[in-house]
Amino acid sequence: MSRQILPVADRRQVRAYARRLTLKYPRELSLALSLHGLAAVSGLAVPWQLGRLVQDVKDGQPVNVALVGGAIAAFLLVQALLIRYAVLASSRLGERVLAELREEFVDRVLGLPLSTVERAGSGDLITRTSRDVDALSRTVRHAVPETLIALVTFAITIGAMLVVSPLIMAPMLVAVPILWVATRWYLRRARDGYLRENAAYADMTEGLTETVEGARTIEALGLQRRRAERTDRDISGSFRAERYTLGLRTVWFPAAELAYVLPVVAGLLVGGMFYINDWVTLAQVTSATLYAQQLIDPLDRFLSWIDELQVGGASMARLLGVANVKEDRVATDATPSGELLKADDVRYAYREGRDVLHGVSLTVAPGERLAMVGPSGAGKSTLGRLLAGIHGPRTGSVTVGGVPLVDLPLDDLRGHVALVTQEHHVFKGTLRDNLLIARPGASSADVRAALSAVDALDWVEALDEGLETEVGSGGAAISPAQAQQLALARLVLADPHTLVLDEATSLIDPRAARNLERSLAAVLDGRTVIAIAHRLYTAHDADRVAVVEDGRITELGSHDELVAEGGSYAALWSSWHGSPAKR
Repeated sequence: MSRQILPVADRRQVRAYARRLTLKYPRELSLALSLHGLAAVSGLAVPWQLGRLVQDVKDGQPVNVALVGGAIAAFLLVQALLIRYAVLASSRLGERVLAELREEFVDRVLGLPLSTVERAGSGDLITRTSRDVDALSRTVRHAVPETLIALVTFAITIGAMLVVSPLIMAPMLVAVPILWVATRWYLRRARDGYLRENAAYADMTEGLTETVEGARTIEALGLQRRRAERTDRDISGSFRAERYTLGLRTVWFPAAELAYVLPVVAGLLVGGMFYINDWVTLAQVTSATLYAQQLIDPLDRFLSWIDELQVGGASMARLLGVANVKEDRVATDATPSGELLKADDVRYAYREGRDVLHGVSLTVAPGERLAMVGPSGAGKSTLGRLLAGIHGPRTGSVTVGGVPLVDLPLDDLRGHVALVTQEHHVFKGTLRDNLLIARPGASSADVRAALSAVDALDWVEALDEGLETEVGSGGAAISPAQAQQLALARLVLADPHTLVLDEATSLIDPRAARNLERSLAAVLDGRTVIAIAHRLYTAHDADRVAVVEDGRITELGSHDELVAEGGSYAALWSSWHGSPAKR
């Protein structure tokens, strides 16, 4: 299956979304900016007081040092209090924005087309939901408030310098061209650089995930060296991507550091010359120079957080890009007339020009139990996904009650057909929460009945807290087999008419799986069940067996009929069971 990388939002989308999200809380934003502005104004009093003090000493005026010191201390105390509440207001705003952003992202991910989720690389999706969300959290919590603080402080300090002496401020502008050129150079390259860095990290995560999940297969086929080489290539790619962004910073930051010093030097040199010529007072030179020195902190803070904003912007582009995934189906108002599931001349390709299904036709009657068997890679799972409505066929049709599955809204589709694979997930929360995902309104009796149907009730009740046991990350350990039972219990609660089971009991001990399938069969009596099986007793118990080979159904009939024909199924049964005559 070809891996499909999810799209990335463009700059316009990111700016529009950030603006909308920020302006959504005007009262909170105004409060934070006002407090930061008042804190910056309070900070301006100290350089002004020191300038007046120097001037008074130079003029021989009497100076009350205690009064001046007390005034400076009072202004610093007021500034500290204002900063405290300003940071608190900014943090509250940031947390609200971040919470909304996370909720919207989860909604986008859950709304992804099913075929996209199937085709998307796990590394890309995992990286977006973990690393990108984490990076954006740092940006919203710290970078955005700090940048706002820096901008407000910078603007107010510049205003104070203009009031003190526009003449002294003029030479301090020597730093502007350096900052402008260096920052423009950096910003033109940073976004794409950080996007490449995140994509490289996604590739590395993808490779590691595949290696871990397929560790047994890798060992069995002797592919360790090949997987190690893949990992080395991914790490090298990530190293090159991170080295590029580091290179950008090693050019930009030194240029900025130089620009910090120049205004102070220019203010002292030129201000001194102006003072000698009696164009300005000593108080003006002192205050303006101290303001220039005071500008370094907000400017340094602003430029430092710009880098973090680029990281956050790249992460936001990746998170917002999920919404750019095109729908793979257009729901109609058609209503199925019954539960007859039918595939008619179906062809499907993961890559253009390479069909993996070749004209498959199959009709599954309501209440029938159909088993699909065949060699690995024959197309069984692909056909199962088409029969579950995950993918739409390239040509042909897959219908339920005469309506194409891809024409049904997802909620309606899942009421007709549901898929359970050997892939499963235990969510962080209680066991009850994990089961109620399938049917939030289910009663405790319904939950226990579902667990009993999959032979899981005994081990659940043996836990100290039973259904209230915390599982998932940081909770009680759940074995892969138990997790698979939970997935099947969800299926029982969801109660669709047709179930597609893609080796859904493969992780369970064969003897236990046999008992589980018999228990499940009793509960699902009257439901249509399509079981993709590697254990042939599943086929033995089915009403019909479809043998899939090279993307085609080569044999179709009951177990006894196919054994009697002596074809592929009979050979498979003989190899698996050890006796061709045993039925």
